[in-house]
Order: sequence, then structure tokens, then C-alpha cells
Amino acid sequence: MTNQPSWRKPAGIFLILLIISVWAVIVATASPWIGTLPALVQAPVYVVAGIVWILPLKPLLAWMETGRWRR
Repeated sequence: MTNQPSWRKPAGIFLILLIISVWAVIVATASPWIGTLPALVQAPVYVVAGIVWILPLKPLLAWMETGRWRR
């Protein structure tokens, strides 16, 4: 580990914000369709939608830290 700042961390933060923004637009676009579902179905759909965006973060965070997509 070096003390020199890496360009990967600001780039990674930008990518994280981009992923969150794109995912929010996708879910917001789908919300009229999701809104037609019964309330007991809407809740799990939104829970899953709230968790799915986290999946690409593990390799992205590994890349930010090490420069490789896998540890």
C-alpha cells in the first residue's frame, strides 16, 4: 500500500453515484407498473430493488482498493 492518492477512488465514487442514479431512474420509471400491484407484492419488489443495486459494488470496491476486479 502506498501513500500516493489513486485516481481509482474518485473514479470509483463517480461510478457508484452513476450506478445509484441509473438504478433510481429505472425503479422510478417502473413505479407506475409496480403501483398497480397489490400492496403485499409491492413491498417485496421495492425491497429487492433496494438491495439489487448493491451487487455490482463489491467488485467495484475491490477495484478501487487493489486495481483488480477480483481479490
